[in-house]
Order: sequence, then C-alpha cells, then structure tokens
Amino acid sequence: MPSPLLAAAGFGLAVLPICLTPGVSFALVTDRALTSGPRAAGGVILGTVLGLLTHAALAAAGLSAVVMHSAEAFLVVKLIGAAYLVGLGLWMIRAALRDAPAAPAPTRLPWRRGGDVVQGYLGNVLNPKAAAVYLTLAPQFLDPGSPVAPQLLWLWLAHAVVASAWLVLWGGVVTAMRRRVDVQRFRRRITGLGGVVMVALGVRSAVTR
Repeated sequence: MPSPLLAAAGFGLAVLPICLTPGVSFALVTDRALTSGPRAAGGVILGTVLGLLTHAALAAAGLSAVVMHSAEAFLVVKLIGAAYLVGLGLWMIRAALRDAPAAPAPTRLPWRRGGDVVQGYLGNVLNPKAAAVYLTLAPQFLDPGSPVAPQLLWLWLAHAVVASAWLVLWGGVVTAMRRRVDVQRFRRRITGLGGVVMVALGVRSAVTR
C-alpha cells in the first residue's frame, strides 16, 4: 500500500474535478467577495474546510455510514440540507432582482464574528454529497490494515488544500473584478446566478435517492 502522503496526493487529484465544479461554496465565496471583500470570502472558505473536517470525522467514527444506509436518517439530513440551500438561493435571487442595493443577508446567523464561517460550514456540512465523497471515494485510498482515523486525516488535509486553494484563487479573481467593473450590476448578476445554482443544488439534493 502507498504511504499516507502518496495516498493523500492521489486523493487530492481525485477530488480536484469535484472542487472545480461550481457549488455552494463557490456561490457563497462569489457573493461574499463581491459584497464584503476578501475577508468575508475567507470566512466562507474556512467554514468550508471545517465542514470537510466534520465529514471526515463522521466517516472515521462510522456515523456517516449509518446516515447513508438508513433511509430515515438520510431523508432527514437530505431535507434539512435541501431546505437550507433552497432558502439561501431564493434570498440571493430576491436580492439580485432588487433595484436598490441588497441589505445584509438575513441568512447570517446571530454570531457577530462567525457569520461567514458559519454559512460556509453549513453549506458544506448539510450537503449529503460531501459526505458521500468520504464514503465512496476515500475508501479507495485507505489501507484496511492500518488505523482509519489517521489516514482520513491525511485525506482531509489534501481535500482542504485543493478546495481552499481553488476558492482563494477564485475569490481573488472576483475581488479584482469588483474594483474594475460596475460592482452593483455585476454583483446582482452573479448573486442571481449563484442563487439559481443553490436552488438547483437544493432541489437535486432533495430528490436524490
């Protein structure tokens, strides 16, 4: 079996196409970069990384397997995540359709300094698709003769590096565009598009068997 470092490198390459596919974190980073700048986008990225860590920890403890193999438990997680994504997406679409600048997102939770982090975390941890990565893809990079938890930690680290590097790069591009274009008009368009993406992801999550 390959060393943990080689296995992590292989896992990082395997999840790269998944990370490049626009999803919840992509839409949130775009919206926060345009609305509040790179610091807010960084909070979303941190929340996303923590969400990935949660999925890795649950997989290591066997809890994700219970959720994915129990129809009732999976349905609860799926519907909660779908409702969150659809609700956030509809707010973004509504904000994009307004003529006046949008007010601060009501989806920010009460924690004053953790709003962006919490949004990024919830957007990732409530998505059953993210859990499926650690239940279907990760086992291919594990050595069954070695403890699972340390190996999953290495895989999570690779996933976190790939995901955060892509989101930081994209956030930088969006921030640069923010300074050179009609911010309000561009933001409305991107926010609306991001809202559509989130609604679509929520609906897809709700109907996935």
